[in-house]
Amino acid sequence: MPFWPSPISTRDVAGSGVRPGWPTTRGGRVWWTEERPDEGGRTTIVCRAADGSLRELLRAPWSARTRVHEYGGRPYAVTGDGGIIFANLKDQRLYVLDDDPDNGEPKPLTPEGCRYADLMIHDGQVWCVREHHAEDGKVTRAIVSIPLDGGEIREWATGCDFYASPTISPDGRHLAYVCWNHPRMPWDGTELRITPLAGGVSWKVAGGTSESVLAPEWKDDARLYLVSDRSGWWNLHEIGLRGDGARAVHPAEEEFAAPPWWLGGRPYAPLGDGRLAVLHGRGDLRLGVLDPASGTLTDLEVPYAGWEGALTAEGMTVAGIGYAATVPRSVVTVDVPARPGGSAALVRDVDQLRPARAAALAQDTDQLRPVRAAALARDIDRLPDPSYLPAPRAVRVPGRDVHAYLYPPHAPAVEGAEPPYVIFVHGGPTSHAVSALDLGKAFLTSRGIGVLDVNYGGSTGYGRAYRERLKGQWGLVDVADTVAAAEWLAAEGLADPAKIAIRGGSAGGWTVMAACCRSGVFAGGVSYFGVSALAPLIAHTHDFESRYVEWLVGPEDPQVYASREPLGLVDGVSCPMLLLQGLDDPVVPPEQSSAFADALLERGVPCTYLSFEGESHGFRRTETRTTALAAELAFYQQLFY
Repeated sequence: MPFWPSPISTRDVAGSGVRPGWPTTRGGRVWWTEERPDEGGRTTIVCRAADGSLRELLRAPWSARTRVHEYGGRPYAVTGDGGIIFANLKDQRLYVLDDDPDNGEPKPLTPEGCRYADLMIHDGQVWCVREHHAEDGKVTRAIVSIPLDGGEIREWATGCDFYASPTISPDGRHLAYVCWNHPRMPWDGTELRITPLAGGVSWKVAGGTSESVLAPEWKDDARLYLVSDRSGWWNLHEIGLRGDGARAVHPAEEEFAAPPWWLGGRPYAPLGDGRLAVLHGRGDLRLGVLDPASGTLTDLEVPYAGWEGALTAEGMTVAGIGYAATVPRSVVTVDVPARPGGSAALVRDVDQLRPARAAALAQDTDQLRPVRAAALARDIDRLPDPSYLPAPRAVRVPGRDVHAYLYPPHAPAVEGAEPPYVIFVHGGPTSHAVSALDLGKAFLTSRGIGVLDVNYGGSTGYGRAYRERLKGQWGLVDVADTVAAAEWLAAEGLADPAKIAIRGGSAGGWTVMAACCRSGVFAGGVSYFGVSALAPLIAHTHDFESRYVEWLVGPEDPQVYASREPLGLVDGVSCPMLLLQGLDDPVVPPEQSSAFADALLERGVPCTYLSFEGESHGFRRTETRTTALAAELAFYQQLFY
């Protein structure tokens, strides 16, 4: 049976995503970043004025992208007069661009030789994380301040391996920040520390080796908000300047943050009336308003099922990146209603309120009106016919209790029993899949191929215990969970058991290769820049993840590593494989894919290896994305038909 006819082309998928991110709102204006796939994948900055007009601030070849931790993060900040400071991809220097578009090209603020991220402006200075790579390969980081007039750069926090989230108290007396050391990752254990700016020794406020604290924000001069997983879930807390009076603002078995793979994320934002705009949930994060005084959490009725972990607010207006199954990732502003007594909020569960208040709300439907939300920009300008878009459903795979999103094949006037399926495996592995509109998935489902996007044990979004299922078990738990997901599809009659493939990137590519080594359930595997061997990864990967394998597998042991890594288990592969790799990848070196491809070919296993010049960890160019997706579709055609 051939693929179903579909209006969604490889070009539609490859060229549509501008990936809006990192919004900032100030003075009625909103700034955000956008990628340009047709311009080599460079990142520009867009500003929407109060009158609704849009202006692209950076023209080619400028690209606002930082390489701190290699994954980067928020690459810019807005100055008091509406100009911007940004990190330029090519040389990683900070540049200043005035608000006046007639002032010419950006002007350098910092010398060459360092990288900068997590930028914020205070008192005429840029405060940020600085990363320095020495000639001997040693990497050091510090929190620094850089005068906007080009004065001397000053270090404020040094000695730890990693830093994040610098923020200054309202009275300008204290610097708060997050720090941690190897071998921990920021979701394992971090500390919130404070440094007095008038001089003196810093002190710890919260956190430790087994508590992850994130995203500090000053409530006033004496107290801070922070996200902590001390309860087993990333919940919002309030704490005193010296660590006194700590309390959970709204205890819940939900996450109020996403894993900090990128620097500069803010999962909540203070509003003008003292409440907080927050993100919370399991899997997808919803947008709500939290009253710290009462602990009441109210969800806002907006047409976005989930939000990325980067909120910003001015007064009672929140800006963020929202998405839904049929709504592309969008830069959205939301006007938050007044405190209770106002009438434009949807209460998440009226039964949680006091009985009298719940009864009043149940009788007064006017109090359930949606808030006003405006989409300023979208990831995809032109959507296909909605009848070709899949409707994801959150499912739990029994037995191993694995979370996943199911995308059945979907197209108008076309049906098919027991269709082929592709298991999607996200990277990280400490990351998670969400239900956002993804033309890559619609490209498959509209052709008659179902998708199951698996949040295997180790994924974030479901509490610390769920993500720690993977501790010491990488290559075992992730594989067992994806195999169980495939077997469940077949047992439920959802998929043809002979036509289930698996695909993933980075750490997901490791799981793809390992699953094909350990199980015969898959008809084929597709790995994007996947990990195949542990010792070479440890020797050559970047500093941020250089000790991560210790947590995922254990201390270096040749026998243990050989029993776990795909390259040591390659004799178990009997299905065809497609391997795709960027040749400029600093996270997973190209040798990881090429060595596995060579091993397969030596054993007579069908394998196609495609490499791409100029691509890093994640493909950004339209031509690369188009070629890769066309190759993937041809691979499935050979497998399934």
